Amino acid sequence: MSRRVLVPMDDSEPARAALEHALEWVPADQVSVVHAVGDLEADYGSIVSEDDEPAFFADVRAIANEYDRSIETAVVDGDGVADAILEYADEVGVDAIVMGSEGKAGVSRMLLGSVAEAVTRRAGIPVTIVP
Repeated sequence: MSRRVLVPMDDSEPARAALEHALEWVPADQVSVVHAVGDLEADYGSIVSEDDEPAFFADVRAIANEYDRSIETAVVDGDGVADAILEYADEVGVDAIVMGSEGKAGVSRMLLGSVAEAVTRRAGIPVTIVP
């Protein structure tokens, strides 16, 4: 049975750490890297459509090459970033999610919410949070 792991990605150090963790420690036949965009971001032009690829995907591929692993990449959107991640995970049938955490606490977390927390609470599959 093949295993598929999803790594949600943005242009942050915690996300890169999660990717490196997945590539080094998680036994998976397929690693999918997804940049999720919420409707609010899409409305303000962060990513115009799923056909646009963020520039940091070049770094993502370079990291995968360092580990001699192949990855697939995608840009997805949804009502919110957590929703987009979970919908993609269901759609492609991943076995686990490995993601970074910005480590927000206190007022920032209350105001902004935590994508990692939302994904962890709502996912029906294992989620590993990498600091």
